Amino acid sequence: MNNGHSHGNGHFLSPSFGKLTLEDVRKHVFSFIEDDSTRRYRLIIGTDSQPKNSHGADFVSAIVVHRIGYGGIYFWRRHELARQMVLRERMYQEATYSLALAQEVVTLFKGYGTASYDVEIHVDVGQRGETREMIAELVGMIRGSGFTVKTKPDSYAASKVADRHT
Repeated sequence: MNNGHSHGNGHFLSPSFGKLTLEDVRKHVFSFIEDDSTRRYRLIIGTDSQPKNSHGADFVSAIVVHRIGYGGIYFWRRHELARQMVLRERMYQEATYSLALAQEVVTLFKGYGTASYDVEIHVDVGQRGETREMIAELVGMIRGSGFTVKTKPDSYAASKVADRHT
């Protein structure tokens, strides 16, 4: 019986490395950073969603490691919620998944490596369209959790990377 909860296997996928655990992701991230430790890095978390027929929504969360000015790598995982959601609910669920993943990543990465990187959360809301009235609330929720937040058009981890897989 499905009670509307997420069912995903917790594994991440990567175009470069295939199926990975979060620990594998950490190893690849640090290997990528160590390959050129003189550069600055941005660690970005973003989630995008799509309604799925009348039975719920598909959410994809991405971890993007941006070597500023020199490309990057990314990893993603899918969550499916088996209940109908209005747009506002989906946007909050995206932000919640991103926050939870950002906290997992920060915890896992703490104490590893010496490279400097900033953690950002990208939310797929912007000044145009139906999501504009949610910007202040979602930005406040994420900033209140201690993370930098970007919205459209600068939220590419959500609007471009995660969107590729929803």
